[in-house]
Amino acid sequence: MRQELPLRALLPLAVVVLLGCLTEVLPAGLLLGMSADFGVSPSATGQLVTGYALTTALTAIPLTALVSRLPRKPVLLALVLGFAVTNFVIAASPWYSAVFVARIASGAITGVMWSLVAVYAMSIAPPARAGRALAVAMAGTPLGFAVGVPAGTLLGELVGWRWAFVVMGLIAVPLLGWVAAVVPPVPAVPASGTRRGVPGMWPVFVVVAGFSLGHNVLYTYLGPVLAGFGRTGLLGAVLLVFGGAAVGGILAVGAALDRFPRAVLAWCPALTAVGIVLLACSDGSPPVVLAAVALWGLAFGGAPTAFQAVTAVVAGRTADHAQSLTIAAWNGAVAGGAALGGVVLDHAAPALPWTAAALMLVPLLVSPLIPLARRDTALAGT
Repeated sequence: MRQELPLRALLPLAVVVLLGCLTEVLPAGLLLGMSADFGVSPSATGQLVTGYALTTALTAIPLTALVSRLPRKPVLLALVLGFAVTNFVIAASPWYSAVFVARIASGAITGVMWSLVAVYAMSIAPPARAGRALAVAMAGTPLGFAVGVPAGTLLGELVGWRWAFVVMGLIAVPLLGWVAAVVPPVPAVPASGTRRGVPGMWPVFVVVAGFSLGHNVLYTYLGPVLAGFGRTGLLGAVLLVFGGAAVGGILAVGAALDRFPRAVLAWCPALTAVGIVLLACSDGSPPVVLAAVALWGLAFGGAPTAFQAVTAVVAGRTADHAQSLTIAAWNGAVAGGAALGGVVLDHAAPALPWTAAALMLVPLLVSPLIPLARRDTALAGT
């Protein structure tokens, strides 16, 4: 008898992920407006991404360990409420310093959210559907790039960047009721069930960190890069194409991950590098720029899901600690990418895409070392 996915419960989890994704990356689409409003440079505004991601990286492991002993559903509701409060604070604050503090708080919330939702989705699904359940829950990430970031950017251009954060706070209010109504409770994990050492995880962390670093060196500063081409007005279209392609990427990964996990891990950084190199060589030509970001977005779309699924395969379906380490590796590299990108932007802006492409060699070369032998069928629950 076929076991069905619990879509009724997975869909609000996907919206929680969407909200977290938007909260994290929205300043990339509002960089120039926020810089002008606060009277700081674009690279300084980019540190709102850096500080957020660094906090996520530093707090994901200890906070996940702390909340793993609590019932999951109340923790999930508290995280959604935290997103609402911090986004409203950002929207209302007249000071850059207060916005930075609110971003730090949001970063801590996000570190727990990524780990919690991944384990939550796989826990409420039938074992044979755990990988696909994770893909559904993580669909909020490419949807955030596809719809949320371009819409937020457009809203910021029309009525001001603050309204984009108001909208995110408003999304969280009905989401609280939705989660409370349809997401089933999941018990806490006993203290003895949390692994502190998982053999074979180090190449996973290197792949995750290398991919995230290369991606964020460039993605955080797409606005200034396009301005360097004289194509500032193309930013909205670029983000929309990137996000639409990312949705296609997660669909492709969802179909291929169970059968070809190693190929997915190789193709994500390889196609990302090709897309970034094409962007660097575009000379600002709109068709070439859009084709480049479409390829980049397609490769990026399924990467977060693939990384968390492979973590589950190597570490076990309930390995909260391993998931938090993956999240820490990803977000530490987000912070590093935003910081490194800001340095390159200030001193050698044309080198930004080439730096990003070169960094993609790290996950491409290390991914074959991930110990997926005799575990490739685990994603399918066999």
